[in-house]
Formats: sequence, C-alpha cells, structure tokens
Amino acid sequence: MASRKAIGFVGLDELSLEMAAKAIRHGYDVQAFEINDPVIEELVKLGGVKCPSPSEAGRDVSALVVLISHVDQTNHLIFGEKGALKDLKSDTVLILRSNILPSFLQKLEKDLAEIHKIAYVVDAYVSYGRSDDLNEKVTIASSGRLDAIARARPILSAMCEKLFTFEGEIGGGSKVKMVTVMLEGIHFINAVEALSLGAKIGIHPWIIYDIISNAAGNSWAFKNYVPLLLKGEVNHQILNTFVEELEIILNMAKSLTFPLPILAATHLQLIHGVSLVGSEDDLTAIIKVWEKVYGVKISDAANADVYNPEQLASEFTTDSKSGRRVGFIGLGAMGFGMATHLLSSKFCVVGFDVYKPTLTRFSNAGGLIGNSPAEVSKDADVLIIMVTNEAQAESVLYGEYGAVSALPPGATIILSSTVSPAYVSQLEHRLHNEGKNLKLVDAPVSGGVVRASMGTLTIMASGTDDALKSAGLVLAALSEKLYIIKGGCGAGSGVKMINQLLAGVQIASAAEAIAFAARLGLNTRLLFDFIATSGGTSWMFENRGQHMIDNDYTPCSALDIFVKDLGIVTRESSSWKVPLQLSTIAHQLYLAGSAAGWGRIDDAGVVKVYEMLTGVRVEGKLQAQRKDVMLQSLPPEWPQDHVLDIQTLKESNSKILVVLDDDPTGTQTVHDIEVLTEWTIESLIEQFRKSPKCFFILTNSRSLSSGKASALIKEICRNLDAAAKSVDNIDYTVVLRGDSTLRGHFPEEADAVVSVLGEMDAWILCPFFLQGGRYTIEDIHYVDDSDTLVPAGDTEFAKDASFGYKSSNLRDWVEEKTDGQILGSSVASISIQLLRKGGPDAVCQHLCSLQKGSICIVNAASERDMTVFSLGMIKAELMGKRFLCRTAASFVSALMGIISKPPILPNDIGIARERNGGLIVVGSYVPKTTKQVEELKLQCGQFLKSIEVSVEKLAMSPIEEMEEEISRAAELADVYLKAHKDTLIMTSRNLITGKTAAESLDINFKVSSALVEIVKRITTKPRYIIAKGGITSSDLATKALGARCAKIVGQALAGIPLWQLGPESRHPGVPYIVFPGNVGNSTALAEVVKSWTSPIRLTSTKEILNNAEKGGYAVGAFNVYNLEGVEAVVSAAEEEQSPAILQIHPGALKQGGIPLVACCISAAEQASVPITVHFDHGTSKQDLVEALDLGFSSVMVDGSHLSFNENAAYTKFITLLAHPKNMLVEAELGRLSGTEDDLTVEEYEARLTDVTMASKFIDETGIDALAVCIGNVHGKYPASGPNLRFDLLKELHALSLKKGIFLVLHGASGLSKELVKTCIHLGVRKFNVNTEVRKAYMDSLVTPKNDLVHVMASAKEAMKVVVAEKMHLFGSAGRA
Repeated sequence: MASRKAIGFVGLDELSLEMAAKAIRHGYDVQAFEINDPVIEELVKLGGVKCPSPSEAGRDVSALVVLISHVDQTNHLIFGEKGALKDLKSDTVLILRSNILPSFLQKLEKDLAEIHKIAYVVDAYVSYGRSDDLNEKVTIASSGRLDAIARARPILSAMCEKLFTFEGEIGGGSKVKMVTVMLEGIHFINAVEALSLGAKIGIHPWIIYDIISNAAGNSWAFKNYVPLLLKGEVNHQILNTFVEELEIILNMAKSLTFPLPILAATHLQLIHGVSLVGSEDDLTAIIKVWEKVYGVKISDAANADVYNPEQLASEFTTDSKSGRRVGFIGLGAMGFGMATHLLSSKFCVVGFDVYKPTLTRFSNAGGLIGNSPAEVSKDADVLIIMVTNEAQAESVLYGEYGAVSALPPGATIILSSTVSPAYVSQLEHRLHNEGKNLKLVDAPVSGGVVRASMGTLTIMASGTDDALKSAGLVLAALSEKLYIIKGGCGAGSGVKMINQLLAGVQIASAAEAIAFAARLGLNTRLLFDFIATSGGTSWMFENRGQHMIDNDYTPCSALDIFVKDLGIVTRESSSWKVPLQLSTIAHQLYLAGSAAGWGRIDDAGVVKVYEMLTGVRVEGKLQAQRKDVMLQSLPPEWPQDHVLDIQTLKESNSKILVVLDDDPTGTQTVHDIEVLTEWTIESLIEQFRKSPKCFFILTNSRSLSSGKASALIKEICRNLDAAAKSVDNIDYTVVLRGDSTLRGHFPEEADAVVSVLGEMDAWILCPFFLQGGRYTIEDIHYVDDSDTLVPAGDTEFAKDASFGYKSSNLRDWVEEKTDGQILGSSVASISIQLLRKGGPDAVCQHLCSLQKGSICIVNAASERDMTVFSLGMIKAELMGKRFLCRTAASFVSALMGIISKPPILPNDIGIARERNGGLIVVGSYVPKTTKQVEELKLQCGQFLKSIEVSVEKLAMSPIEEMEEEISRAAELADVYLKAHKDTLIMTSRNLITGKTAAESLDINFKVSSALVEIVKRITTKPRYIIAKGGITSSDLATKALGARCAKIVGQALAGIPLWQLGPESRHPGVPYIVFPGNVGNSTALAEVVKSWTSPIRLTSTKEILNNAEKGGYAVGAFNVYNLEGVEAVVSAAEEEQSPAILQIHPGALKQGGIPLVACCISAAEQASVPITVHFDHGTSKQDLVEALDLGFSSVMVDGSHLSFNENAAYTKFITLLAHPKNMLVEAELGRLSGTEDDLTVEEYEARLTDVTMASKFIDETGIDALAVCIGNVHGKYPASGPNLRFDLLKELHALSLKKGIFLVLHGASGLSKELVKTCIHLGVRKFNVNTEVRKAYMDSLVTPKNDLVHVMASAKEAMKVVVAEKMHLFGSAGRA
C-alpha cells in the first residue's frame, strides 16, 4: 500500500519522468502506470514503482497525475473498469496533463465532482523553460478552484522548477499553452519573412542572425530556429504541429468572436509551407516557399562567404582620420544625448534644432549652437543628421539654408535617422553629383535615450571605405557595438529595417496574444511572467508587454514610429517584390492605432486597437478593491474568542518572547512591556531575571545596509543565547518584527537568526496590521487608503529607495526578495478560509504538515484571524515545532493575548500640568507623512512653531553649512519650547536619493544623524516628544536622548506607540510618541498633537471654586496692576502648586488697558497650574459689558451701592450676558466700608448681608458667587481689630450650599490666620487679596536699585512672598 505522501502517474513521457524524479528527490513515493516499457523501466531506476493498471497507480496517493493526449482516452484511463477512479480517495488531488480544450476539462471536472465526488481537480500545462535561468527546466502552469490549487500547490512545486498557478476555473493551463504556441508560431514565420527580405536586399543571413540575436528584434524562436533553418535542420513535422495547434487556437478565437489577424496570416504561411513539402521530406520547406516563388535564394546566401562586422568596424576605426569638429542636426531625445556625449569625448560640437529651448539646453551643456543647418555645417569635418524621417532629412540637407550648400569639400555626412535603404542609395548619388567630394555614411542607431547619452548605442554603418574611415572616431565614440555592413550605402539601413520588421511584428503580436489571453479570462500579469520563461517570448514582448499590463503608455518610443518604420518595410518589400504578410498586417494595426489618436503614446499602445475592437482590458495590475465589499465577501469569522485560552497557555509556558524590532514602531499594539535599546549580555541577563512574558529589543536595523543588519542580528542572537544560559530555567523564542508595508531586510535577517539559533521548521510571514490598515487576502497584501484596499506593490512604500519591490502577492514577493532562490510556487500559505472554517486546530495541523524549512504566509483580515492563527501556532510549538516569525505589530499582541486599551492622554500619565512646549521631529519622507505634516500645520498653526531644516545642507553640503543649519534649528527650538510653544522640526520635503539603495541609506543616515545632533543640543525639557518615522524615532531615543530602556505605556492613537523613557535618559519619564511614517490618515498627526498640547485654558473660575468647595479650602484672588504683579502670582502658584485668580480692578484696567488683560490671559494660558483672570468690582455697566469681550473667565458685578431692586436688575443684566460665554458672575450684597483703588465707602454707608435678602437676590439674578459683608472692610481694620459675624457667615454658607453658589470674602487683609481659617471652615471659597500685596510692592521701592530691571525683580520677589504666604494660609498650596 502506498503512503499518503505518494504521487501516482497514469501515463508517462519525458516530462513526466522529470516530474517524477523531482518528486522523489523531495521525499515523495512515486508509482506509475505506463504501457511503454522503456519509460516505466526508467522510472523504476529512479526509485519509482511500476503499477499494472491506472487504478493501482491511484491507490492511496495524495495526488494523481493523468496524461491525456486525446479526449477518447478519458474513458479508459479515468472511468474504465481499471481506471484511475476505481481506488481513488475523494480528497486526492487529480492533476490532468492534457492537450484537450478547456471546455472539455471543465465538463470533466464537473462530472468528477458531482458524480464521483472528487473534490480537488486541477489541470497542468507542463513544458521546458526557455529563459536563461529556467532553460530546459520543468515549468508548470496550473489552474483550478482556489481550494484545489491550495491543495495541489506543494505537490506541483515538488515536481517542477517553476510553478504558475491560475486560480479560477479549470482549463487555464490549456489556455496558457495556446497563447505560448501562438506567439512561438508567429515569431517563427516573422523570422522567415525577415530572412527573406534581408537576403533579397543583399544582407548575409548569418550577419542578420548575429546582429539581431543581440538586438531588440530578437525572440526565442528567432534565436533557436534560424540557425536550424539556415543549416537545413528543421524537420517538416514542426510545420504540421504548428498548423494543427494554431488551427485549434483560431477555432477557439472564432468561438469567442475574437480577431487574430497576425495569427491567421501565420497559419496561412505555415499551410503554404506544408503544401510544398515534397516526398523527399524537404527539411527546409518554409525557406523554399520564397526561393521557389520569388527567387530569394536564402540557402545560397547563407552559404556565401561570411565576415565579422564588428571586426571590420575595429579595422576602420583604427585607421580613422576623423576631424574633431562635428555639426549635429536634430537634438531630440536621442540626438541630444548623442551630441552631449560627443562633447564629453572632447569633440567640438555645433548643434541645431528647430526647438529653441533645446538649443539653450545644449548651450548650457557646453555645446555651440547655430541658427540653421547651413550654419552648423560650415567648417564641419563630420555632420551628423538625427532627424525623424526622410522628409526632415531632405529639408535639412537641401531646403532653405540647407546643409549641403554650406558643407566644406571633403566633409562626411553621417545619416543616423531610420530611413529606407533606397533613400540612402539615392542620397549618395546626389551628394556625389555635388562635385565637392562629400562622403555619406549610412549609420542608423539603436539603443534608446539613456544609452545615447552614455555612448553605448548599437550602430549599423555602411558606406565607402573612405567615408567609413573619415567617420570612424565619431562612430566609435557613440557606440558600444559598431557593425560595418558590406554592400555600400543603404546596407546599414537595411539591417535596421530588418530589426524594425521583427520588432514591430513582435510588439503587435504581443498585443494580440495578451488581448486574447484577457479574453480567455487569464490573469495577464501571471501569463506575462510565464511567457517570459517560454518559447513564446521575445525582447519586445518582455519590454512592451510590461507596458501593456501596467497600462502605462508613457512614450519610450511612440506608436507613430512604427507607422513610419513598418511603412518603410512594406514599401521596400513591394519594391523588391517580397510579400511580407505579417509585417503588412502589423503595419495596418499601427495605422489603426494612429488613426484612433494614439500615435504619440508608447508603441505598446497598439494593444488598444484590440481593446477597442473587442472590449477586453489587458491591464494585469492588481486592482484596488473597496474595503467593505472585499471584507464582506469573506467567510464569517471563527465564532470563538481564544484570547483567554492564549493567556492561559502563556501563563503555563515559561518561554519568553523576544521581539527584535527593526524600528521602534513595532510596539504599536502592546502595552506594559519593556523595550531595550541595548543588547549587552549583562542587560539581557537582567531582563531574563525579571522573567517577563515578552520584551522588545530595538535593533533599528532598517537603517543599516544589508550586511550590517545581518551582522547585528547575529550579534544579538549570540548575546541572547549567552544570557539565557546564564539564567536558570530560561527558554525564549525570537520574533522578527518588520514593516507592515513589506520594507526591511528580508531574507537576510531571518537567515542571520537561523545561522545562530539553528534551523526552524518553518518561517512565518504575517504582515497583517489592522490599526495601519494592512490586510492579507488570498496571499495579496493590501494597504487601506480611504476605505480602498490598494495592492501593496502599487503604493508609495513599494517605491522605497532602499527596500522597493514590485510584487503584492506575498508568494511572488518572497521570490522577488530572494532573487529567485525561493520560488513563489514553493511558498505555503494559511488562507482566511482555513482560519475561519477550521479554527486553531486546522492551523496547528497545517503548520505541522509543512516541509522543514518552508516559508508560510498568513492571510488575515481581522484581529480574530490573528488570534486563531496564534493559538494554532502555540499548539504546534507545544508539539515540538519551531518557527521563526517575521511579522507586523498585530502578531505580537495576538501571540501574547494582549487586550488593547484606549489611547493614552496626558492626564493618564500625570503630565497635564507641564507647560513647556512639546517637540515634534519629522524625518520620514513617505507621501503619507508629508500630507500629515501639511494637515498639522493647517490645524495647529495658531499655536505650533515650525522649523524646517534643509536636507541638502544636512546631507550634501560642506560641513560648515551643515553645522550652521544644525545650530540654527537647535537654538530656535530651545527658544520656542521655553516659551511653552509646541515646536515642529521637519526635514525639507524634497526627497534626495542616491544612485543605489546603499547610497540612499547613507543619505538617510546623514539626515538622521543631523536630527539627532539638533535634539541633543536642545536644553529645554519638552512636555512630550513625537518622533515621526521609524529610523528617526530610533535614533532620537537612543542617540539624542540616551535611552537604554523604555516602558511601552500604550498608544497615543491606534497604531502609534507611546513610551516613557527610562531613568538613565536625558528626560526620564517624558512621554515619547513613536509615530510611524506609514500609519494614520492625513489628520492623524494633528489629532495626536492637539490631544497632547497644553490646552489654551485648563480650567475656569467656576471650576477652581468648585474644587475648593469639594476640598474645603479657599483660593486667593490677587489684584494685579503690572507685569511684575502678574509674574509674582503665577510664579508663586507654580512653586506652591496652587490654583490662583488674577484679578483686575477697574482702576487698574483704566491704567493698564487691554495690554494688561492680555498679559494676564497669556500668563494664565501658559501656567502649569490652574489660573484664571477675574474682573473685580465692576460698578459701571459700560465697563462690565466691555470686559465681557476681553477674555476674562469671570466678572464681579458690584451694585452694592444701589438699592436692592436696582442691584438685582443691574446684576441680572450682566449675568444674562455673561453666562452664554461660560463666565462666572460674582455679585455683592451688603456693603463694606473702607477705601480700595480710590473707591471709598464710609462706615455709615456700610451694611451687613441679610440672609433673606441674599436668598431673594440669588434667585432673581442667577449669580454664581456672592461677596458677603459680615463685618469685613476694604483696606486696614481699625485699631480695635476686625469684628466678624461668624453666625451670619454660617447661615450664609448654608444658603450657598442650598443655592449652589460660592461665598467670597473681600477685605481679607489684616485678618488673623485664625479668623481666615474660621472663615474657610464656614464656607468662604475665594478671598480677595490686594492691600498687603500692594504694600509689599511699594516697600520694595524704598531701597535704591541700580537699574529698572533690578527694581522689577525686587518688586516681583517681594509680592511673591506675600502671595505664597496667602496660598498656604488659604489651604490652596499643593491643590493644583
């Protein structure tokens, strides 16, 4: 009986044998049925088992591969008495290797599922790879339902070198074969057409082959079939095979109403060839078609003497006598590059172009300019013409102010435009007739703009020996490959024409094939990847096909160029009587594209003709998806929440989780965990001794080169190992926390861990991060952008200068990042379906079944998915499995069973009263960060100070300029922070990158180092610090602030970690907000800053008095008159940690005006303790109304001099105006005697507050605080001392509690401490203090001072002493 890790084969061929051999090497048992004895014996030699029937081959296997050549074989091989189905288990994967049509395969799959209950069926097109890296190696294109492909993938991967899987309906493998064969057939006939025209115009076929096989016109078919054709080694059977297979494709296209004009013409050519195959088994039938009909003796031409065009070129350039003065006409994209390269090669170049700005550019590049073709030709030794077409060449040579008339005798013209050979031949005769010994070199160029500017073009030159020698040095300077073509002027253009013939048809055939693939329902990007490895590929397919699939028609070469170039081909073929069907049809397609208005876009835009005619879309880019639609399409989440189960398992498991974080942002989902920024063995031992469940090590390896990152990870792992051995009973596991947008050193860091800690059973890749909007669905990683899921490969993160990538599919991403060492087809995955339908046990089973050393992707779209996976992985670990996980932040919290908590605010960590400004440092350059900074400035500009530092000065300028920039930023920041202003330090937004990833990292390092130095030089302790960007936040924490450890408190916003720096740092306990560059919407940074900045006003007078009522203390309201008084009160309040009220009397307002009020309000806003501003004793309605709009927090309406009714009406009027502004209103009932601020009340006018009247007054006015008269006076008390009615105060307090108001006592100066405390005990919550503070000020002036500043300082200190004493007396000290 076979093991379930066995693969069965029904039918064997050469490819099957290779598949079986690879499966055996991967540890599978193989058994097979095959009637061909030599083949089955070969399998037995490999270690396989021979089976007597298909049913035996399918017994107890995990997969059965059935080779079906014809439809009628299915009954015998599959459904027959001893067919494969007889002993096949329902969960066996049935792999159909077949040439039959997709429709039949789909019917077969349906029957197998519905009648025979076979659940997993896929088809497979197996072939040999043709690319350099896959040459003659087995490749498989397979298709089927998602679950079938998932089950088949590891088996198929074991049997091939490269696997391509097309998820969807079965039949995709057959469709891929159709497109591959279609292209191979077209390229075959295209090559024959090219050879025929080349031979007809006199170009040696082997010269064509040698040049084209290294040029843009090359294809696999051209490179591999042409030598066989020329040697007469193509068997006629290949023609029959092509005819049969192309007929199937054309029938399929007909059934889909899809035009394939190029393929149809190819098919006709092949039929013509087959019709001419004689009984003698003619080996060169296709060539003989042209030889017999048109007299094109390709065979004879191929057998003629051959020469080496490159060697010939070397001889001419060695003997060259070129002059150094060059005229250059046509400074377009390529012409400009050629001309400037000649300048750098020490030629004197005079240029002309009809576009004046280009002339200016050329002049700036060091060239000379002329105003006409004649002017640049005068005195020129060599004149280069690089214009678009024959008409333009004719104009610049013979038109008004033409070059020919001005050229000196003996000059040489190099014509590098793509023109017809006939035109060049005629031009040579015309120049000869000028009688000036003018020489012509026919030298068309190929290679593109970049190579033109580098002097590495391919040039095909022809002409007389004298002409070539005179132009040799110039041609050598411009070219990497220079070919001298024999045959006189026109031969070079002939070779260029042949190249363009091939290239033009290849682009058009790529368009036809890709459009047809789209109509067949294939994933065009995946198809493109397959074709690039197959016999259907060509240089133009790989280059322009990419443009089609990317839907990017930025013109590298305009479509109209091929209208011109294939026009030359058709004209020449007509002239030489060589009918080129494929070239003619391709030309018509380009004409159709031009007529539709696409002439100026890239020539790949010819595919739009097919899109327009058929309605297909060839774009193969993964499409962005609506998040709600995508998530709703998924199965329901696993019903159970396993967080408590994970916590229980973690409690019983002593293994410590050590997270190596490549930048500080990985702490985005955890809290109450420590993070280390050093990894000495001693620090690790100390951490292990604490026996935490988890801790982080900040490696910041993302800022390093690959080599340095690997070395660092190895060092940390060695230290971890040593530290763990030094502490009893310590076991640990390592997780690599990486970027949720796939940036970072993979696989280098994972390789480094394994090199120290040993091989793992599997690597786990899990970039899901809910808070950052990162989802992995069907192995595609998405980034949420405004509720649209964008494939990660299409985001700005994929364009990262250091860690860029193309693939959004994580399987392909692994292959891309490992440079093909790990094939995407070999990467396993855990699907969302498995997570949500199978739960943790299914995850555990899947992980335990992985081959050792596998890489496994985790799909996830919710936190529940992560919990299910984590529990499954923990169970697998308990069974002895070891995993190395490279993950985003969500994985760590899920694995630890951490439950999230709300965002942390200043009050939560006790810094609400800190008043220094916060520091925001932005180093990240991703576009998301730039948008967030713009929004921050927009929303917070009224209180935020911005300092922009120049990246160019920091990274690219002399050290003096860099130092000046650093000093400027640090000094400004210090000033702003001390002034209680939140301060933004940001790098300029012009991203500067290097030529390589290493250079870009070096620039990043210089900028980050400069930011570190700026922060180092800031001496003011910030209220909080926000570091924007991973590298920035790491460097600031470790290098600028000296933190060796920190506590992860939680998050400032979802996905934004908040640390408190350790005691060894420069600012212990300061909140450190690690803001990733790639997290949050455009307002996220502004939201965090607004929630952490000091509020403009922390409290109101009502809140201050309410707190006093609850605490049983009173608050002093201190009258102020100038800056010294304001500073005295605020300074004393901050030192004593006491609330306070700055009080302005009408007399003081009259003198100080609005500036005095503004000074008080600003001081209150910036104070670190609750302070408000109060308008006192408003006896004038006008003064009070004006005061309501000046920013006071409260006002005192003093109508005590009025009758009760007048007082009540007056007070009510102000109350109604003040309350909508949230202002407390204080009023006075009763009247104090004494003088204050020039207001005097005689004793006979004073009266005590009546309780009954007070109750009525409160009800009628709606006041919030009542200033009472219980015998207290303004100013000094008489010699007999104060006589206070405490019985009255007690009654008034009872009334105030009932009415919900506060009691205020004026005239506190001169009251003993005992009396003040009694008043507080009996309910007074606000004392006005004026006389004693004023006296302290006046007394300070008695002692002479040298300077006004000294006077101010002395007065402030004198008043501050009094204010502090009162705060202690009132009991408010320490209450802030």
